[in-house]
Amino acid sequence: MTTVVFIHGTGVRQPQYGQTLRQIEQKLQEQRPDVRVAPCFWGEDFGAKLHSQGASIPLFDTTLALGEEEEDHELVLWEQLYRNPLYELELLSVKPRDEGGANPWEESPAEQLQSRVESLIPSESLPAKLEEAGIAEVFDSAKQLIVNSEAYRQAMTAASEPLGEYCDALSRGIVAQAMACCEEKSLYPPVLTDAPLRDEVVQLLSSALGDADLGIGGWVGKKLLHLAMPTVTAQVQKKRGAITSAASPMSGDILLYLSRGEGIRGFIKETIEQLESPVVLLAHSLGGIACVDLLVQESLPQVKLLVTVGSQAPFLYEINALHSLPYGEPLPAYFPDWLNIYDLRDFLSYIGANVFPNKVQDILVDNQQPFVRSACSSACAIAQCLLD
Repeated sequence: MTTVVFIHGTGVRQPQYGQTLRQIEQKLQEQRPDVRVAPCFWGEDFGAKLHSQGASIPLFDTTLALGEEEEDHELVLWEQLYRNPLYELELLSVKPRDEGGANPWEESPAEQLQSRVESLIPSESLPAKLEEAGIAEVFDSAKQLIVNSEAYRQAMTAASEPLGEYCDALSRGIVAQAMACCEEKSLYPPVLTDAPLRDEVVQLLSSALGDADLGIGGWVGKKLLHLAMPTVTAQVQKKRGAITSAASPMSGDILLYLSRGEGIRGFIKETIEQLESPVVLLAHSLGGIACVDLLVQESLPQVKLLVTVGSQAPFLYEINALHSLPYGEPLPAYFPDWLNIYDLRDFLSYIGANVFPNKVQDILVDNQQPFVRSACSSACAIAQCLLD
């Protein structure tokens, strides 16, 4: 029986690792019941920690360099909704209202939409899709948070025909709020990293409300890119301690590996040695770097395939910073087959075929997520590539 060992990347801790592992197991078991998945969770024992509870963090202000990115409207919008589920409704709340042709004896657009929200009857497929997305338990509370908000009230007051733009904004806001509720509870359902699944939920919800443009309205689209540049420097200055504490597992794991990576590599090797051949290593981000270093330094014949996702190993090799292999030296003959998965929106993923000719097969995927979420959407892509 083939064993797939899942080696996580930088900054990952429980319960995120366990929930991602279960998603990979589920994907594989659906099509390949002959494959089993084994954990390799190094973050707890070998990951970075603030051992002195942040004693090294100064109190003075810091700065944050911001760069402008050109993205399509859909990605920019979701990037803002991940930060603030009310973002699109807040935009619509200041949209000029067209009073022309209004009939005082007819129900206003705002009243029509409010009636639809109050009498919302999910289609037969929506509850199942909510379960698949992993947000069924928080959906009702997320909906109430949105419809009880001031942004929703003001947006409904300004609503005008056609209502599709408002239905979509409301649906996206509810789904974004449900995702935020899950993250607040340290839950990591599939919808957090599966953009097509997220969009399916939005589509079904918009249709249940009566109208669905399934896109971004022209007025919102014009305002979006101009308004979507958050001013975060002042916030970072005021919250440096909290931000550093939250970010230390991510950046700290990288620094720790570069200085004392033998602990992580040794843990991966011990995991492999307990398994029978054939073994597939499934490694994300820093986990992929550690696996490349390990497999260069030692021959582990039970490993038949290395799969890296969002890997920086090719880049480190090109700049002569890969621990195990100076630039210009080839991969050893005993190095296993290497499948490398990358996403163009994941700015921390690199391709290997150009620097390791005839040794690496690169596969391009599109997780349909803005950075940084594109870097965290790998479980489904990994499992699917293995199935293929």
